[in-house]
Amino acid sequence: MTALEQLISAISPADRAAMARARARWDAVAKPLGSLGLLEDAVVRAAGVLGSEHVRWGKKAVAVFCADNGVVAEGVTQTGQEVTAAVAAAMARGESCVCRMARVAGAQVFPVDMGMAAPVEVSGILRRSVRRRTGDIARGPAMGRGEAVSALLAGAELAGELARQGFGLLAAGEMGIGNTTTAAAVAAVLLGLPPERAAGRGAGLSDAALEHKIEVIRRAIARNEPDPADPLDVLAKVGGLDIAGMAGFYLGAAANGVPVLLDGAISCAAALLCVRLCPDAEKAMIASHRPAEPCGALLLEALGLRPILDAGLRLGEGTGAVAAMPALDMALAVYQGMSTFQELGIAPYTPQ
Repeated sequence: MTALEQLISAISPADRAAMARARARWDAVAKPLGSLGLLEDAVVRAAGVLGSEHVRWGKKAVAVFCADNGVVAEGVTQTGQEVTAAVAAAMARGESCVCRMARVAGAQVFPVDMGMAAPVEVSGILRRSVRRRTGDIARGPAMGRGEAVSALLAGAELAGELARQGFGLLAAGEMGIGNTTTAAAVAAVLLGLPPERAAGRGAGLSDAALEHKIEVIRRAIARNEPDPADPLDVLAKVGGLDIAGMAGFYLGAAANGVPVLLDGAISCAAALLCVRLCPDAEKAMIASHRPAEPCGALLLEALGLRPILDAGLRLGEGTGAVAAMPALDMALAVYQGMSTFQELGIAPYTPQ
C-alpha cells in the first residue's frame, strides 16, 4: 500500500460501546437529562475516538497551517501575501490573536509553514512546506496530485507527533491570504453548489469584489474540471496547501485516537475532503463554531456536525476552535467530577 493508503487503513470506526457508556455516565450525573446539550455530545464523541468513556484531554494544541495561494493574483482579496508572512511571524513570537486566546484556554500554538510564498526566518515555525505557494487556480491546478498527497501526509505526521507528545485535544487553524476563495471552490465542487452559494466576503469584500471572486471561482472550476468523486483531484486542482495540511491533520488525529476541533470554513472544507477520503475519520471531529462564510454551515451540514458556538466568528488562525476549549473543559469537569443521582440518594430523571 501507499503511505496514504496505510494511513487510511489505520483508521477504525468510532467505538460505539464506549460512546454508549459515556452517554450513560452523563445520564447518571445529577442534573436534568441532556441539559449541557452539545457539550455532552462532544464528550461522547471524544469517547468514541478514544475508545474509552474515561475522557481526559491532557495537554491541548492548535496547529496553524500557513500557506499562500496563487489565486491572489486575480484580485480576490483586499491584502497581499505579505500578510500571511507577517501573521505567521507574530504567531511564532506568541503575539497573534490565536496565541493570546490560547494562553487563556491553556493550549499551545504550533505555526506550520505548509507553503508560504517565502519562508519566514523566525524560530518557532514548523517547516513542512511542500512547495512555495500554489498555482493560480483560475489559470491551472493549484498543485500536482503528488504534492497534495505529500501535504496530506505532512499534516497527518504532525498530528501523530503531537499525540505522542501527550496532547489529548487537538485543533487545526489556518493562515493564508486568498484561502476563502480556495475553500469556496472546494466546497462548490464537493457539495455540487454554484459558486455564488459557496463564496463569501472573506475579510470584508465589497459587493463588486464579491461578484468578481465568484466569477474567479467559476472560471477555476471550468478550467480545471475537478472530479467531485475524487477528493485528491479536487484538492490538487482547486484547493490549497493549508487545506491539504489540515485534511491530513484530521486523518492523523483519527488514526492516533485523538479528538480534534474544527475551526472555520477553510478547516471545514479540509474536514469534508478528509471524510471523503476516509469516512471513519469523522469520528475524531468536533465542530467548534458556525463559520460566517456561506459555505461553512453547508460543509458542517454535509459532515453531520453541530457546532458548539454560534458567535459570528470569522478571524481564522484556529481562534474559533480555541474559543470552544474552555467550554469543553467545563463540560469535562461536570462529566468527571459531578455526583450521580445514586450517590446523592435522589431519584434520577427519566425520559418522558
